[in-house]
Amino acid sequence: MDDRRPGRLLAVSDLHVSHVENRRIVEELKPESEDDWLIVAGDVGELTTDIEWVLTLLSERFAEVVWAPGNHELWTPASDPVQLRGQERYAHLVELCRTLGVHTPEDPYPVWYGAGGPVTVAPLFLLYDYTFRAPGLSQEQALVRAYDAGVVCTDEFLLHPDPFPSREAWCRARVEATEKRLAACDPEIPLVLVNHFPLVRQPTSVLYFTEFAQWCGTELTADWHRRFRTAVAVYGHLHIPRDTTYDGVPFKEVSLGYPREWRRRGLPKTLLRPLLPEQARG
Repeated sequence: MDDRRPGRLLAVSDLHVSHVENRRIVEELKPESEDDWLIVAGDVGELTTDIEWVLTLLSERFAEVVWAPGNHELWTPASDPVQLRGQERYAHLVELCRTLGVHTPEDPYPVWYGAGGPVTVAPLFLLYDYTFRAPGLSQEQALVRAYDAGVVCTDEFLLHPDPFPSREAWCRARVEATEKRLAACDPEIPLVLVNHFPLVRQPTSVLYFTEFAQWCGTELTADWHRRFRTAVAVYGHLHIPRDTTYDGVPFKEVSLGYPREWRRRGLPKTLLRPLLPEQARG
């Protein structure tokens, strides 16, 4: 008799392994079943050496690993041995993932046929375009307010959009291309939409520093969970792990976050979050 535990579709984000405490946590991440898949929704780390270490470790332990980039992976820190910027840096990370057998937004979307399936797992790379700003403010006014408040995303200094003229232009190009791919998916199979940033604005309403919302997504994706048949939307970035529902679709923020954050609230009972209701275990 086969008593092997059935596999699950799991997700985590914002591992930030530049922090020693987080690195130790990642070293202990293991599947419960040899059939478990793991979705990593961005912000593994900033240095290419750290990103390679994490994705190598996870790809050796889990049956499949699916990666969507966060903003931190796209930074070009002076200490990184790889000084590529913008699109070239992203392409470099995609090729790294492919050597490890890790699925990326540039590959065919894999289909999960285990418990709760089939579902198509769609890792997305969309960025943001400053449209999650306060109502009535222009982009320029919103940025001035953020600088005056001292709430400025490090992306402004380290995330370069080359060859695009701006991060928002890169975002719009990514949204247009991704929209076409999603529209071409089999409508009979529900989607697991995986993006580092939330696809809708509502999750940013709980941010302590509301000025930061403008670096958290784009209004261009506000109806995607309705337009495309979506089983669940997965995101990170906010470092506020929680489950919410919008228009009947579950949204899951699956981040670990910085040590100063998870020390205060405690580590979640289940860091690797099961995504489908059929996969819940007592």
